[in-house]
Amino acid sequence: MTKMQPHAHSHGDHAHASHEAGECRHAHDHRAHAEEALARAERICRERGLRMTPIRAKALQALHADHRPVGAYDLADRISPAGGRRLAPISIYRALDFLVEQGFVHRLSSRNAYVACLHGHGAGDVVAFLICEACGGVDEDSSPAMKQAVAAIAQSRQFAPSHQVVEIVGRCEHCRNLQS
Repeated sequence: MTKMQPHAHSHGDHAHASHEAGECRHAHDHRAHAEEALARAERICRERGLRMTPIRAKALQALHADHRPVGAYDLADRISPAGGRRLAPISIYRALDFLVEQGFVHRLSSRNAYVACLHGHGAGDVVAFLICEACGGVDEDSSPAMKQAVAAIAQSRQFAPSHQVVEIVGRCEHCRNLQS
């Protein structure tokens, strides 16, 4: 994985630094990699003998369409048939559980929301999320150094982690610059 690039967002009534195409870099990067990530998820399901059901596929596509965390009920609204009944929350949670289990989606505990994974992390990877409290944007990173640091902490406490996610809440570069 390459080093994380600084990002900017588009949210609310303030404009963020934009990518050359007129959209925020974070949204652009997310959209640019979404098709590849969706294809990777389909391929991995085939390789593992798993089924990418229509609800799972729609949920994953909807999460890839937004670079901010999305809650399960909002996701249900987004993927339910237009003019039809809203999908049952249990169906959404089952789809999300599957997507998280397979590493296609991450759950942000602090937000009780989900973000699509663009990177295809391995099962033992430690993933850090940088969550901007001002604009809601989320960046994701993983590195061998972070994995070693978390492993050292866990080992020193004789702790066996089953889930290794670090959530860092603060302000992105653009939102910090707005305060200046």
